[in-house]
Amino acid sequence: MQKLIIQILKLSSIMLLIAINLSAKNAALSAEYASMSGFVYDSESKETLIGATVYLVGTQKGAYTNKAGFYSVTDIKPGKYTIRITYVGYEKLEYDVTLKKGQSFQKEIFLKSAIVSTNSITVTAEREVEKRQITVSKVNIPIQQIKEIRIGGESDVFRTLQLLPGILTSSQISSGLYVRGGSPDQNLVLLDDAVVYNPTHLFGFLSTFNSDAIKDVEMIKGGFPAEYGGRMSSVLSITQNNGSQKEVKGIGSLGIISSKLSLEGPLPGDIDGSWFLGGRRTYFDLITSFMAENPEDPFPDFNFYDLNGKLTLNLSPRDKLFISGFNSADALNYDSYGVAFNMDVGNSLAALKWTHIWADNYFSNLIVSRSHYFNKFSGDQTGFEFLINNTITDNSIKYKTEWLASDMLTVKAGIEYTNFHFEYLQDYSGDISGDIDTTTADVKTDLDLDDNNYSMYLQTNLQTNQHLSLQLGGRANYWELSEQFTFDPRVAAKYQFNEGFAIKLAWGLFHQNLRLATQPDFSFFDTWMPSDTTVPGPGRADHYILSIETRPMEELDLNFDFYYKKLHNINELNRQSLNGDKVSDVLFFGKGRAYGAEVFLQKKFGRLTGWVGYGLGWIYAQFDTINGGKEFRPKYDRLHDLKIVAQYKLSEDWDIGATFTFQTGQSYTGATSRFQTKLPGQSYGDGKIVPSQKYGLRLPPSHQLNVNASYKFGLLGLPAKLILDVYNLYNRRDIWFRYYNTQEKVTTVEDVKLLPIIPTVSIEVKF
Repeated sequence: MQKLIIQILKLSSIMLLIAINLSAKNAALSAEYASMSGFVYDSESKETLIGATVYLVGTQKGAYTNKAGFYSVTDIKPGKYTIRITYVGYEKLEYDVTLKKGQSFQKEIFLKSAIVSTNSITVTAEREVEKRQITVSKVNIPIQQIKEIRIGGESDVFRTLQLLPGILTSSQISSGLYVRGGSPDQNLVLLDDAVVYNPTHLFGFLSTFNSDAIKDVEMIKGGFPAEYGGRMSSVLSITQNNGSQKEVKGIGSLGIISSKLSLEGPLPGDIDGSWFLGGRRTYFDLITSFMAENPEDPFPDFNFYDLNGKLTLNLSPRDKLFISGFNSADALNYDSYGVAFNMDVGNSLAALKWTHIWADNYFSNLIVSRSHYFNKFSGDQTGFEFLINNTITDNSIKYKTEWLASDMLTVKAGIEYTNFHFEYLQDYSGDISGDIDTTTADVKTDLDLDDNNYSMYLQTNLQTNQHLSLQLGGRANYWELSEQFTFDPRVAAKYQFNEGFAIKLAWGLFHQNLRLATQPDFSFFDTWMPSDTTVPGPGRADHYILSIETRPMEELDLNFDFYYKKLHNINELNRQSLNGDKVSDVLFFGKGRAYGAEVFLQKKFGRLTGWVGYGLGWIYAQFDTINGGKEFRPKYDRLHDLKIVAQYKLSEDWDIGATFTFQTGQSYTGATSRFQTKLPGQSYGDGKIVPSQKYGLRLPPSHQLNVNASYKFGLLGLPAKLILDVYNLYNRRDIWFRYYNTQEKVTTVEDVKLLPIIPTVSIEVKF
């Protein structure tokens, strides 16, 4: 591996020299060519649009707008051109322009929203621009489409992502995303470039991200470039709405499960900018109180809220300042035969981002952020009492630059610094009270740690000719607590045979210092801690990816992904640990591997939109101290994974949709026998089971059908929408987890089941 890294470094150096040479030639010729740049906006709100296509008709020149809504097209021969701008859900716009030698043409572009986007010109423009992009394993679902996928009456980002192949959950209500064999902690989740540590609400029924507060979602399932680091599996980058710069307006929704309200508008006076505020609260706990409940099969009791806010300041034509805020909190209670637990989870985030355009082809971002996550989990499972309390505080500074040297060459670079503070309390013995300060048993594990992380990266994208594009990059990391230095080389290549067929390859190393300790039966519980000098080293994943992208028909994409992932220094919670004051006392360390194939057929445009996705995957883990050192299939391993999503626009007023999922049942650990323990003076004592092979048994397959319909109408002169939704249409209650009840003399196998059929009605009003 060391020799391979050295070769990659040499190749990267050669590519960088080529890039410098090309940029020098481009600089010499820049006086002979023209360039154009600017921002693309929504005409009604003046909200910048991310991923809009700016294309010079009849040429192979064009660009996508970045996360700031900025585009740049360079090395344009002088002459007369028709500029075409397209974006999903918006009317296409064309205008003519004459560009002169050496001219730097700047243009602000405003697009109008379209009722139905069926224009194949959007696809044509995207094809030309995509020839110069390398986005391996990236999934693009337009935010307009996400807002129409309703589950329980709500549109939701994470519920939509769970409907993609290769993205698994440990159950239908799991809050964690398991991407290609990686655990939830291996996903980098960014909100306005700041890290979020608890991205979903309890039950996984809804994410912590209100879809009304979001304008862009980017998901990369593997092989992500060097600008992203600190995680081993995937990247999810979410951008919040900036808010309308023209008028104050809002949207409110009142439903059976939850309600939400969003407001936005321009800043007062002569201040050039906008604001956005959004909030949501569920009252599922109130609903279940009115439902007939079977004492032997009760419903869990939970509630949550989340708040989003963003302030945008246009300091100058080349400077934008964004101030983002986010807060969420959850509470969960469950009490049935043999199992009782209470849980509180929450996170808050504040971020400041300054975007500066130094030149038409060079810009930078400075991000300062603070993210805080906490959870508390206590309970009793057939006599086994536990208490876990965990917090992580993340203070970060990032500086990122991007240089669009030419339409053949792009260079990205950046530096990052993060200070972490971790607290972790774990108690698995004695009589534990609900208040952490009045624990009557001795504390078994109590960690209080600080860590500093320093990172830098360099990445180049080079289009060598009309068919071949290369991406080479590297990321260096230093973690102070573990005294570890790592280097992550990343390589990707794309060969475009024709407009409808391309092959992509990617390889890279991905290191991760943070670790997740979790209760096996409660996979939604995230307990974060760093790597210190007592662990074997940071986690590492080696990605090998082959993607085949085709367009068999107009407006239809058919993609195939094949992947192999090696996992090093992964961890499992050590539940037998009696005392601990360091990370190695809490975790077991091992290795793993995951491989498989995915098929994804998607239609983004027209009255009928949606996709069919199928994943075939294998996941293996091996720990010397678990399962006798033998390999086992983790709980989230599912061989078959089928997802079907369909939305159809019946008319201008009526929309209908449905989602269907089918997955292999999750694995669980069985029992071989039981023994009885009792203290002096006890007449009977507590029963304890002897576990069998680790995750050696499987639950029945999991499947579910959800349907929804929406109707647009007027309410008191305001545009409104009536939303009808049926969750779990045929009322199949999948098993959440299975356990052995040893409270009685005869051991019984008990199943905790998931939610039944839930019909919902909600009303959405814009004002």
